[in-house]
Amino acid sequence: MSAAVDTNVLVRILVQDPTAPAQCGATRRLVDDTTAAGESLLVSLCALLETEWVLRSRYKIGRQAMSAAIIAMLETPGIEFEHDATVEEALYLFENFPATDFADCLLAARATHLGRTRFVTFDKRAARLPRGELLQ
Repeated sequence: MSAAVDTNVLVRILVQDPTAPAQCGATRRLVDDTTAAGESLLVSLCALLETEWVLRSRYKIGRQAMSAAIIAMLETPGIEFEHDATVEEALYLFENFPATDFADCLLAARATHLGRTRFVTFDKRAARLPRGELLQ
């Protein structure tokens, strides 16, 4: 039952939306069945990034709640991230550099984990991240 999940599934896992009870139930069963089978659901970095955007824009989830939601997913049996270490570093950056958005934190963290020594950007806030560099 090894599967990767789409953003809409992740959102239903995190948000028990009363307008979509059938979908919420289906996601609970999916996680339970996957865990019971000793398997895991894969969350790609793309799906995570899109999920963050949906939670922030559609559900108005703030920074602290966003961090808590991602941490909860990291700690949920049956859910596996494409690059756990990248996600953990992105969360660290997100929590410690409040002027930056999650996308920039994830990009900078991934660059580091791919061995890059610089994260080059035109975004002044993102340039404040470790190894960030403002391109001029």
